Amino acid sequence: MFVVMFILVNSTFAKNFKISGNVLDITGENISNAIVILFNDSNEEIANEKTNKKGSFQFKKIKAGKYLLRANKDTETANLNIDIEASDLEGIELTIGPETTSQSNDNQGQKSDSQQPNTESVDRVPQDQYVLTEISFELKKMGAEIDNLSSQLRDLQARSEMWVNPLSIYQKEIILNNGSTVFGKIVYQDEETLKVETLVGFLVIDRSNVVRIIENVMAQEDQEYVPEQIRESYSPPPMPKLAEPRYVSDSSSNRVSSRERAANIVLVGNIAEKKDKSNNVTFTGQVKNVGGQRADFVKVNFVLRKNWSGETRTLTSFVGGSYYTFDSGITTDSSLLPGASGEFELIVPSDIGSFLGYSYTIDWEEYE
Repeated sequence: MFVVMFILVNSTFAKNFKISGNVLDITGENISNAIVILFNDSNEEIANEKTNKKGSFQFKKIKAGKYLLRANKDTETANLNIDIEASDLEGIELTIGPETTSQSNDNQGQKSDSQQPNTESVDRVPQDQYVLTEISFELKKMGAEIDNLSSQLRDLQARSEMWVNPLSIYQKEIILNNGSTVFGKIVYQDEETLKVETLVGFLVIDRSNVVRIIENVMAQEDQEYVPEQIRESYSPPPMPKLAEPRYVSDSSSNRVSSRERAANIVLVGNIAEKKDKSNNVTFTGQVKNVGGQRADFVKVNFVLRKNWSGETRTLTSFVGGSYYTFDSGITTDSSLLPGASGEFELIVPSDIGSFLGYSYTIDWEEYE
């Protein structure tokens, strides 16, 4: 009888068994290409496998005994102690997570008669680690939402600024004879009409209704300094009312009353601005007489805004036109015949100092 029992025990240890299972992450998803290593009780490596696309692994021809299963993926590791006695071990789950080691000192139970695997010995990631991971994810999500809302708020502030200060995007200020003012960009002009792009769309304006066109330009290097801490919420003070420049010519009411025959000087294109090595600023441009009479002593008056308190400086540039000698013997080279064009140039010396922006008016005389 002793011999029979010895033969049965010896046959049990001589039998080969199979070990299989899956490697999972903390969310329960299968991990592919993870390395699974099997160690014996002497800490010697018996076999190793790489998980397939479904995260599965399998060891065959394993003898009965105590073993250690170790799963590695990048820097993540999970360990599991198992004990093979009389049947295969299937359905093992090794769960690995960031900076955690899933380890169990309990023996992997044997399969029951219904061939259900015993996974009670699998030590999953601690609950507090899972909670910390979830909190970290929620914080990142909230941070992204805050960044998105901040971006939308900046867009709304930029759009509202356009309505408060149209000059932030449109530099042309067109004053009409009915007292209204249009802020926009001139996209087309001829001798009779102007086409202006505005906040509400395009407007076509009759030139006969235009009293004055003012170009408002902000010098980039002379913008007011705003501390970084309040830069996003800061809005500049309203533009001060400029002192009315004094002109040596007669007012427009004293000119020839007939609009059909009166001279009419308009700006062609835009005023160019450049600065030389001595920090002198030069304004250049071209004007045209679109009226029906000669214009004499044609000039462009510039009003420079020196600061936000309203201090201004007025400079004048005469237009280079044709020569004309009056009966009194006075000769001018700033006359423009109907349909003629002339250029002007104004040099702003550096000793005047910096200025925030400028406006201009075109003035001329009319003689019979």
